[in-house]
Amino acid sequence: MTRERPPAPCRLVVLDFDGTLADSFPWFCSVINGVADRYRFRRIAEDEVEALRALGAREIVAHLGVPLWKLPAIARHMHGLAARDIDGLRLFPGVPDALTALAGRGLRLAILSSNTEANVRRVLGSDLAGLVEAYACGASLFGKARRLSALIRRCGVAPKEVLSVGDEIRDAEAARAAGCAFGAVAWGYTRADALAATGPDHLFEEPGQIARLLAGTPVLA
Repeated sequence: MTRERPPAPCRLVVLDFDGTLADSFPWFCSVINGVADRYRFRRIAEDEVEALRALGAREIVAHLGVPLWKLPAIARHMHGLAARDIDGLRLFPGVPDALTALAGRGLRLAILSSNTEANVRRVLGSDLAGLVEAYACGASLFGKARRLSALIRRCGVAPKEVLSVGDEIRDAEAARAAGCAFGAVAWGYTRADALAATGPDHLFEEPGQIARLLAGTPVLA
């Protein structure tokens, strides 16, 4: 589903990683309560997962009672766990073909992620990682807007020539702050209805829709 208007000319596609390219939510659910025990915040009960998937990052942090000062240490610990378990993380079906198609029509690709560049490259594999022109990894939980604006400047394009693609409300907020279009994906961490409520320029239901949109082919509702 998208808004009923043609896309603006696009030169750069900025992609989130976890939940957008990589199917890491099951892994996240498998480790988060161990992290909660280590850093002394609330565990997540199985029956509250769906409700939390409708919230933004700040609301989730508040709900779990995580002090903001602990976030950097928690992020570093999560990165280490991801590196430990990296061989079990996979890209979503359709992602390799979508990245190849986008690069094949001359679009520049970048990745903006809270994960580490080493983890991202490992999951992508050398061929797909080589299609990505720029990496802005290790962004803080609430630092994506600043990192996105800096990435756009580094790539030398205007915000109106950028499509940012992500699966969380904070990705939508970052795109809005940077002045670029936002494409929400329906297969990630945040529920599609919650992302739709942010008013994205596009709501993608499978990875191939991204490439078809930017090739000028209408995206099916």
